[in-house]
Amino acid sequence: MMNPWRLRLLSQLDTLGTIRAVAQAANLSPSSVSQQLGVLEAETRTQLLERTGRRVRLTPAGLILARRARAILDHMEGVEAELRGFGEEPAGLVRLGAFQSAIHTMTVPAVTRLARRHPHLDVELLQLEPHESIPALRVGDADIIITTTDFDELPLGPDLDLVPVATDPILLVLPPGHPAAGGGPVDLAACADEPWAFDMPQSYMANLALRLCRQSGFEPRVVCRFSNYMMTLEHIEAGLSIALLPGLAVERSRYRVATRELAPHVTRTITAAIRHGSPPRAAVSAVLEALRDEGDLPLPGHG
Repeated sequence: MMNPWRLRLLSQLDTLGTIRAVAQAANLSPSSVSQQLGVLEAETRTQLLERTGRRVRLTPAGLILARRARAILDHMEGVEAELRGFGEEPAGLVRLGAFQSAIHTMTVPAVTRLARRHPHLDVELLQLEPHESIPALRVGDADIIITTTDFDELPLGPDLDLVPVATDPILLVLPPGHPAAGGGPVDLAACADEPWAFDMPQSYMANLALRLCRQSGFEPRVVCRFSNYMMTLEHIEAGLSIALLPGLAVERSRYRVATRELAPHVTRTITAAIRHGSPPRAAVSAVLEALRDEGDLPLPGHG
């Protein structure tokens, strides 16, 4: 009998690529992960792993099992959902991953309303940027994610079902009184000599901002990097930098900053995503519906 927990570890190895990455995701030591995968080999009486130098990779049999493991685990969750009456009233746990700017503007209001409507539904919120949330969804560490279809470095494939939620402009954010603070859309080339605040390397916004600057013909002079938009906005408010930020992140009622749209206009498409073929659950459907309702709200500072 195959152990579902060990199947999840094998599926994570296929997605994440290394024993060390699986260990970090599962809060285990690499030796513990290796030991559990060895037990899975004994359970299946099949060689699932092979060593190439210092790395471990899946054998052809291991790849087959890893890629079917997600469907096996989803089916088990669906059976549990049926037994617990999920098909009638939304109930149980839904793990919802969302990027930073969607947490307070979309997911918290949605979860607040869900708590009133469905008292037996529990939503666990996880702050995950697109480069983190997409792998988390694929390996089963999240049931729903809020992400963007515009993250070129990690595209959304046919293994995921997408539910459009909203569109969000990418804005140039400037200190109050900045010479470029007034007027219409701005050409980024005019900001080539400015000090820039960036998100952390390899994040969605850091990659997008770098790409837009380079398309405008310059390499940005990055003076700070923050993983928190509040710190970025405070840095801009103090007159120390400018930045490209999503509209959802800019709280102009809280921070004294100016915003300009870009020329040409740049937007990101916000979408909810679930695993393709996962069993229908009333709890997941209720969360998706609530997120779509919140997506219809006007963006902060944009009417």
